[in-house]
Amino acid sequence: MDASTDAHVALVGQLVELAERRLLDPLEILTGDDAVVRPLRERVRGDAEMWAAQLLGPDDRLARHAGARMISAFYPGDGPFEMPAQWWASPLGRAIARRLGHPGRDVLSYPEAAAMLGITRQGVHDLVRRGKLDRHADGGVLTASVQARLRSRTEDRR
Repeated sequence: MDASTDAHVALVGQLVELAERRLLDPLEILTGDDAVVRPLRERVRGDAEMWAAQLLGPDDRLARHAGARMISAFYPGDGPFEMPAQWWASPLGRAIARRLGHPGRDVLSYPEAAAMLGITRQGVHDLVRRGKLDRHADGGVLTASVQARLRSRTEDRR
């Protein structure tokens, strides 16, 4: 398999796991009836293929919309979207970082930027110093510059 196929397969796996754990398992617990949820589990497996294709595909608008739907469904909350650093290394985290940046945040801390880029905090410092990432006037790194770097790295691999 090539890198794009590997990314797609890994993303599908994570999406199926998230849908089952966060949506379908609670529904099965509430209904107490596997027969109610079984058809939904089968549908999720097929839909996850489509969701991954949308998120990884060439249509930016469709990818951003799909990513926003996934965040809303899998990570609902009343507060800001905050994920631990290791989440950004997951297949969904990498795809969200590349397509949406950090939802709702224009500026990232150096550790957040490092997690999204899959490098060390010192690596972020080096990229800022060399002008490869844009520093915010108040400190931190512009989310758009991290997203642009992720996109360019993905395009370089194609």
